[in-house]
Amino acid sequence: MSSHQLIAVEGGVPVRAWVNGVPFEEGARKQVERTARLPFVHSHVAVMPDVHYGRGATVGSVIATFGAIVPAAVGVDIGCGMAAVRTSLTADHLPDSLSRVRAEIEEAVPVGRGDHERHPANKGQLPELVSATWSELAGDYRQIVKDDPRVSHARPEVQVGSLGGGNHFIELCLDEAGSVWVMLHSGSRGAGNNIGTYFTDLARQRIRERGIDLPDQDLAWLEEGSVAFRRYWRALDWAQRYARANREVMLERTLKALRKAGLSRFSVDESAVNCHHNYVSREEHFDLDVFVTRKGAVRAGEGDLGIIPGSMGAKSFIVRGKGNAMSFHSCSHGAGRAMSRGEATRSFTLAQHRAATEGVECRKDEGVLDETPGAYKSIDAVMAAQAELVDIVHTLKQVVCVKG
Repeated sequence: MSSHQLIAVEGGVPVRAWVNGVPFEEGARKQVERTARLPFVHSHVAVMPDVHYGRGATVGSVIATFGAIVPAAVGVDIGCGMAAVRTSLTADHLPDSLSRVRAEIEEAVPVGRGDHERHPANKGQLPELVSATWSELAGDYRQIVKDDPRVSHARPEVQVGSLGGGNHFIELCLDEAGSVWVMLHSGSRGAGNNIGTYFTDLARQRIRERGIDLPDQDLAWLEEGSVAFRRYWRALDWAQRYARANREVMLERTLKALRKAGLSRFSVDESAVNCHHNYVSREEHFDLDVFVTRKGAVRAGEGDLGIIPGSMGAKSFIVRGKGNAMSFHSCSHGAGRAMSRGEATRSFTLAQHRAATEGVECRKDEGVLDETPGAYKSIDAVMAAQAELVDIVHTLKQVVCVKG
């Protein structure tokens, strides 16, 4: 018996929503229905249990389209996603105080608005791994900027291997057997933001020029075959590669930070997981070659490994996809926000945040109240709602959390 809801949409394709036991607020529902009315949406729109209102398209939605892509549905943090690796360390290897471990990670990986060049330890030079990674990305980026100069970011190379802010994080976690994992969350940083912003604005302009009246201008699209589409597709692919490389560099630098903090003798599992959850890929679904936009969703094809994090005080999961066709082989990308950042800041006190993150070496100041665990849905409820989409492989609980 299926555990998802089938919602009919007047004038559009239906919505299939894996939301049993979790909130699906009215604003997000209406936003999904507007998306379902676009003329090029294939079969249905799939909604994941971490669903909440977002810009352009609902966070926690999967949209299969033919002949067009909606840039705002992809968003500006193109390629945002997760990476995780298991080490040979166990809980017994960790010191009683993890403050030095956290400090070394924050020293190795720029957070917030920081970058490698401005870091005092680097003396204006890029670390070797950062420089080598950028050299593999630079040529394609120069061509993208040559064709569309307004996507240009001043120094994308200095943000390779940097965390950013918001809900991005680096964590040290323990699994059910006591093994230590490094897990992190980040995307394509300023370069991806500029690409997403430029092409979203361009799509709106093209739709206005054609006299098309949309209920939400963020649903403006670029048509396959057009010059603008080809340039967007190339820039989109580059930003997704940049995001993946960014996470790989951060993993390496975080592992180096652990060794510097005194955890010197360990190996890492070669089967690291690195998965996008804001991206587009070409796939075949229901006998049609389509563009699949996962806006806050992870690919969960049969056997695919993915990462579903909770909040900075809750459990996270390494999962294996079941290849559910109705979800377009997808699952949630996290717990999903239960309230806006502003509402969370107004709703929670520092005392509540400290209690919710007890036992975790992390920031416990007003600057992270919008990320406090209570601002998110119950990760257990989210996992229960998508039991037909993924199997849980490992359950992780953080002991260190570095926020931007």
